[in-house]
Amino acid sequence: MATTLPVPIEFELPDGWRAAPPDEVGAPGAAFVALYRQPDAGFTANITIDGEYRPDSAVLPEMADGSVERLRETGASVVLTDRREMGSADAPGLLQKLAVSTTVGGTHRDLVQTQVYLSLLDIADPHNRVVVRLVLTSTAAQHSVVLGAFEDFVRSVRPRTDAAS
Repeated sequence: MATTLPVPIEFELPDGWRAAPPDEVGAPGAAFVALYRQPDAGFTANITIDGEYRPDSAVLPEMADGSVERLRETGASVVLTDRREMGSADAPGLLQKLAVSTTVGGTHRDLVQTQVYLSLLDIADPHNRVVVRLVLTSTAAQHSVVLGAFEDFVRSVRPRTDAAS
């Protein structure tokens, strides 16, 4: 079942992408899914958003390590190829890029996953920290084609301040 984010956000979906119901595209833990208009060798590049309250003291690199481990638990071969901090002290973030070798729908795939973690304070209660994860998954061959749109998408994400509590 699709989840909801603990805080409302807004963003602009890049041209060539369309929203899809998470449950219908096999991403039940996601709050939002977007699919790229042109599949590559039968795989459709996608952007997913999920997030959760993090009342613990876990830092973003620990959360990113957890994502790598969860992917490995699915049987995928995962190699961390890049990781760097981004954002500011008030709004820290982390970007990591993973090379993922796995089987999808009975077909072996070499995928690239770019994950961005954004740490946000809950506007309604600034003592609550929320971490939102934005993930681009594409074939290795198509990654350079869709990465720019994902970067634009990430830059457009912001807390929605007009939402009712």
